[in-house]
Amino acid sequence: MTKEIYFAAGCFWGAEKYLKLVEGVEATEVGFANGHTEHPSYKEVYTDTTGHAETVRVVYDPQRVSLPFLVDLFFRAIDPTSLNRQGEDVGTRYRTGVYFADAAEEAPIREVFATWQERVDAPLAVELEPLRCFYAAEEYHQNYLDKNPGGYCHLSPALFELARTARMKEA
Repeated sequence: MTKEIYFAAGCFWGAEKYLKLVEGVEATEVGFANGHTEHPSYKEVYTDTTGHAETVRVVYDPQRVSLPFLVDLFFRAIDPTSLNRQGEDVGTRYRTGVYFADAAEEAPIREVFATWQERVDAPLAVELEPLRCFYAAEEYHQNYLDKNPGGYCHLSPALFELARTARMKEA
């Protein structure tokens, strides 16, 4: 049985590519989360007036990859102290966050947040909230970097390799 978690990590093109490389991730979909406009278009979200964050919906197999492991990998791909900015992308749509659909997931996610807070010298600027809404982005945004290998991405190729080779430790 699969589970879902939602990650806002700046531009969703690179975040999707990064997360879909992780062993145990079954599917990804890019879209817009936790705003106040219903069914926004990319053009609307780009204005920073809808309240939405560019977000990746991650469907994963918890038998193959744990939620804390995924959240830790998410933190490795972001600047967790940067507010409304990742790389050269600036605006509230590029804020970082973890949005959960199951309230039972909040506690283990908070544990990862606490671990990361100990590692940095500034307050975390990463939202941790229940998922209020998620709307899929237009088709041309789905798997964008697979369709456009030379397309813009704020993430380094080294991060993609990290995701591709990351494995949970055996208990």
